[in-house]
Formats: sequence, C-alpha cells, structure tokens
Amino acid sequence: MKVTILGAGAMGSVYAAMFAEAKDSSHEVWVIDVWQDHVDAIAKNGLRLEGASGDRTVQGINASTDIADAGESDLFIIATKASGVGAAARSIAPFIKDDTLVLTIQNGLGAGERIAQFMPTDNVLLGVAEGFGASMKAPGHAHHNAMNLIRIGEMAGGSTERLARLEATWQHAGFKAQAFSDIHQLIWEKFLCNCTYSAPCTVFNLTIGELMASKDKFDIALGCTREIHQLGLAKKVNFSFDDPVTYATAFGARMPGARPSMLLDHLARRASEIDAINGMAEVLGAQLGIATPYNQTLSAVVRDRESHF
Repeated sequence: MKVTILGAGAMGSVYAAMFAEAKDSSHEVWVIDVWQDHVDAIAKNGLRLEGASGDRTVQGINASTDIADAGESDLFIIATKASGVGAAARSIAPFIKDDTLVLTIQNGLGAGERIAQFMPTDNVLLGVAEGFGASMKAPGHAHHNAMNLIRIGEMAGGSTERLARLEATWQHAGFKAQAFSDIHQLIWEKFLCNCTYSAPCTVFNLTIGELMASKDKFDIALGCTREIHQLGLAKKVNFSFDDPVTYATAFGARMPGARPSMLLDHLARRASEIDAINGMAEVLGAQLGIATPYNQTLSAVVRDRESHF
C-alpha cells in the first residue's frame, strides 16, 4: 500500500515510522511537510522515533515539501493541525483515485467540513488518536510517551467493508486501532477533554496534574467541560457517560505530567489550535443559543497571547 501522510509533526512522524517498519506488509510511505529541515533530515538520515515503541531510526521513508512528488496514494492521512486541514485537502484533491481513502485525525471539531470545501468527502473517514503524548525533539526526531488507541469511523456513520480493512491496516502496522460505527461520539468525547485541559493549562502554564491540584483553576476548567457537554447534548451526541465532570477528571488523572499540545505550542511561541478546540465552543454556542463564557474567556486570552508571538 502507498501511504502518504500530510503533516509530519509529532503524530504524523509516529504514523510514518510505524507504517514504514510494518513487518507483515510492504508499504511505500511518504511524508509531506512544510518544515524543510525536518524533511531534509528524514531524507538524509531517516526518521528517529523513540518512546513507548522503542528507540530506533527508521529508513526508507520518502519525504518532500511538495505533494506532487508523492502523487497518487492508496491512503492519505491528514495529520496537520486543524488549521492546515483545508490546505491539505486542496493539495491532495488532484491525486485522489476512485478507491483512495482519506483519513483525517485532528484535535477539535470540523475537520470533515474543512475537507468538504475542497473535495468530495465520499472517501473520507474520521479518526481520533488517544494517549500518545507525542512531541518533536528535533528535525527528524520524534518522541511519544504512550500508544493507546487509534479510533476510526465513516463520516456518515455505520460499519463498512473499507472501514474494516482500514482498521486491519492500522493494526498490522503495530497500532492498537479500532473501528467505530459512531465516530462522532468519540470525537466529541475527546473534544470535551481537549477543552477541559487545553486552554486552561495554557492560560495558567500548568501540567494537567498541576491544574487538577488547584481547586480554583480546575473549577474554571470544569466550567469548560460542562459547557461542551451541554453543546453536545444539544447536537444529540450519544455520549457514553452521564457525568462529564467524572469522565474528564478520570481522563486527566491518567496523564498528570502531560502538557497539552496547545501549551507546548505557546512555550515554543507557535500559534495553536485554539479555534478548533475551546474557540469552537464559542462558535457552536452562538449557533445553538447556548452561553459558553468559560470557553469564550479562555479562548480570548489564548488568542491575545498568540497575537504577540
């Protein structure tokens, strides 16, 4: 299978390395990224991946800044930040075959809608990555703290033969992967946890555990949690829980030392995914007539800080 990964940041690099070294199948793997030093390092030295899956340098990964070098693929994985999904979709649109699958895996909401602006979504599936804790150490060098689960599903819901094949493809590459008939439920449940910790940890410059240990600050975070749950219920999301606070608290307790990617972006003075995470609550709230003061206030602080980068 020819696999092309759009966005070779921390998670994209994990995907590329694992697919390239899959033992029971032969994949031609490409990564496309705008970070020239990273692309050059992969092309020259291979991609080093360390952490939960071991420490090694994976050779044989094709790397470029130009999607035309990769061309058509059997599977495109869009692993950019939410803000880059539209541009990624536009770039791959000319290279989509009838049987090409496109899997987009981002934090937050709206990836499918962003893709729909530039190409048909008949072959698009949605994914959720949970519990990897990935980060970039240097050009050509990625790290991940864990390997929990890749969840995938059809945009329109349901179980299909191609979804089952894609699940098997990820499993054969060494991932714990699972197909779901209602991927939107999983996306919303991760969105709820993202909103609980992303902007609050960023604004207060705290790890998840430090945030949870501060009653006043964690109360603010749980204000975000409750707002997302209310929005999801209004959107008729079939949550797997009744108490969002218990769910979000249990999620955070599993990774107390983690810093959300939004905080890592700010520490590196990079723009974050605020508009797809806590900022999306503000958008949905306006559409649904539901007040979201916690998410709105924290989003305003994050955007103000980013305006000074």
